[in-house]
Amino acid sequence: MDSSPLLPFPTSPSPSASAMVGFVDYRGRAASRSSSGRWTAALFIIGVEIAERFAYYGISSNLITYLTGPLHESTAAAAAAVNTWSGVSSMLPLAGAFVADSYFGRYKTILFASLLYILALGLLTLSSMLPSLRPPKCSIDVGKACSPNHFQTGFFYFAIYLVALAQGGHKPCTQAFGADQFDEKDPDESISRSSFFNWWYCGLCLGAAVTIIILNYVQDNISWALGFGIPFIAMGLALILFLLGTKTYRFYQMEGESPFLRIGKSLVALVKSRMVSSHASSVEGADPHRSKFAKDEAANGIQIEEAEGVLQLVPIWATCLIYAVVFAQSSTFFTKQGSTLDRRIGSSFQVPPAALQSFISISIVAFIPIYDRILVPISRRFSRIPTGITQLQRIGIGMILSIISMAVAAIVEVRRLKTAKEYGLIDQPKTTIPMSLWWLVPQYILYGITEVFIMVGLQEFFYDQVPDALRSLGLALYLTIFGIGNFISSFAIAVIDKSTSKTGDSWFSDNLNRAHLDYFYWLLAGLSTVGLIIYLYFARSYAYKKKQNTPV
Repeated sequence: MDSSPLLPFPTSPSPSASAMVGFVDYRGRAASRSSSGRWTAALFIIGVEIAERFAYYGISSNLITYLTGPLHESTAAAAAAVNTWSGVSSMLPLAGAFVADSYFGRYKTILFASLLYILALGLLTLSSMLPSLRPPKCSIDVGKACSPNHFQTGFFYFAIYLVALAQGGHKPCTQAFGADQFDEKDPDESISRSSFFNWWYCGLCLGAAVTIIILNYVQDNISWALGFGIPFIAMGLALILFLLGTKTYRFYQMEGESPFLRIGKSLVALVKSRMVSSHASSVEGADPHRSKFAKDEAANGIQIEEAEGVLQLVPIWATCLIYAVVFAQSSTFFTKQGSTLDRRIGSSFQVPPAALQSFISISIVAFIPIYDRILVPISRRFSRIPTGITQLQRIGIGMILSIISMAVAAIVEVRRLKTAKEYGLIDQPKTTIPMSLWWLVPQYILYGITEVFIMVGLQEFFYDQVPDALRSLGLALYLTIFGIGNFISSFAIAVIDKSTSKTGDSWFSDNLNRAHLDYFYWLLAGLSTVGLIIYLYFARSYAYKKKQNTPV
């Protein structure tokens, strides 16, 4: 546990005026407010996140290109595979959070996950480097002779799912560990912690942008082996950077009882309390002390309020699932759209299709300082809320923007199909459509601004609203939104592909000039609108754990 991160915890720590309650330093002594944590420690952790996201997006952002290229999978099958892998990647943080919050603590879990990450990326590099593991190159149309064998395909999938397992331990713990460096009980540090979530996401997107701009070019034009090897090196550097900051960190001092066991007891006690109360009120002449006794028993060492607080998160979690389906499209169909357009800059340079995702990261990196330094102080004057607007208001604004981004994507796709038809390119899917890639930029920028609101809002909300001992779990719950969303997206694609192909060309035909991604985008916009209405219903009645926040 984090209560004794490196050295045994002293039996009688010396009191100090600046000592913090509930946190220790790397030696196991009470953490000093003046010499530990805050931005000094947080910057190390943000730096680790930049390197880790560089490594992760080095795999995820261009995965569909590798699957439809060297592995020769169809567009629909590759999109489903990417969504499934992304879904598993987003669900595994639940296991990582459980291990961190119950056994090892966040610091040690990050160390173990980093080592596993490095191993997984090493195997992935070997899968594209060694002749026995690398899929054969094809100089002609795809055929049996140049398809990878089962062992090559299996080894590749084993490596990427090992990456998913590693980031499952790394992702929730790193962000929670970073937020732990700020004391919510201190007014200044509390405001800094809210700002931390903004700059954390800015660092995340900076790492993603560098990946998309540089690494995707290497993968598409130089070598997949080098393109996978660079993330391997980046993850090694991330581990070194994390270790360098050890002396500056604050470690959350966990209680002896597992927080998961505690919350489980709370849920059971809550159910029993309500059952006893209901029974007592419905039976004439029932002992009036029975319900009181049950409540007193439940309150003895078990915080029922914690259970109610966790249950209150469920409707918010569920209503955000449709956004997660929208979120999945940038690394799948947006990328495939871009591959059909004129991507030339100058006379010879071709922008890699996956590099278009950099516009998302660039817009986020550009907008977060505006939001954090301009919009928040302005809105704070009117709302008197330290964060400017509430977390749920921020998420709601993001949902509205996601609807607009899907509508814009649909309109652009209609334009792309119309251009292909005008130039007689419907049945020439490999011919570049005379339409500039810049047509896609607005939907990418809107997509990025959407993330500033909804993604950062969700991160802060799920960290802030769970019990203190379960904050890794809180961020894991946030990530599971996107895990389930990816599974829903994968299932929806499979169902729509099968049903629409019966009456003609599938919405997701390998020939995108005969596909109808525009219909799919309009469908997502409509479902997002319904999801927003349901979200607003639950958000308006949500009771925040922290008094300084107010409902939507």
